[in-house]
Amino acid sequence: MVRAAVDRAFLPAKNLFEEVGDMMILTAKTIVSAIRPPYPYGGEFIGQFLFALQLCWFPMMISTVAFGFGAPGLQAANFLSLFGALDRLGGFFVLASIREFAPFVTAIVVAGVAGTAITADLGARKIREELDALQVLGVDPVKNLVVPRFLSLMILTGLMDIYALIFGISGGIAAEVLYKQPLGGFFATLFNNASVTELWASVLKTTLFGAIVAVVCSYKGMTTSGGAAGVGRAVNEAVVISLLGIFAFNYVFTQTLLATHPALQQPR
Repeated sequence: MVRAAVDRAFLPAKNLFEEVGDMMILTAKTIVSAIRPPYPYGGEFIGQFLFALQLCWFPMMISTVAFGFGAPGLQAANFLSLFGALDRLGGFFVLASIREFAPFVTAIVVAGVAGTAITADLGARKIREELDALQVLGVDPVKNLVVPRFLSLMILTGLMDIYALIFGISGGIAAEVLYKQPLGGFFATLFNNASVTELWASVLKTTLFGAIVAVVCSYKGMTTSGGAAGVGRAVNEAVVISLLGIFAFNYVFTQTLLATHPALQQPR
């Protein structure tokens, strides 16, 4: 009885570690399949990229403007106005938008819009036994289905991060205008604190966020079971696990970046 109770208590953790291991294996298979010829996934890659772009661009624009105007815009401007330092808002946006908000909003929108579509698509194919039929025909599902989604989400999130930066900073400009302040100080502190390292780190981090979303959503879709209800559960679990993976990876990436580039910790 004691052993059974202990097994039941640790079963969720055991299943989690098994899933993480399987996802790492799928990641390795995906990278190897993407590099090793032949490359039959060109058409699927373009189709998935355009499909995800069509779904994500408008929610991304609304989310980044709202986040940029609300959280780091109005709140920071309200705080800085107490000290008469509203011209420092641009420097704050380097920390808030470029380093954190833009990558996070991009990853969340891509996971919630494109990631769920990937899980539902692959899950429905798994339920209809299409993936098993492909393997019987000698077609590798990883190379033909997972690799194009993996590459398309990586490239899409990297490009969307720049898109999110533009609209996020525009939210800060709107907050500065709302407080009737000249924009010269905003842009001066923004460009004084911004650096090429900060920009490339933001794009690289967001690109890796896209890889995490693609692997998690593809894995949950390809391991779906239980009919239509199972597809719904897989979509829900894919979003939750993707966000947990993004949060954990962001912590490691940011700490590594700041440790290797101490100059980024000194606002100017």
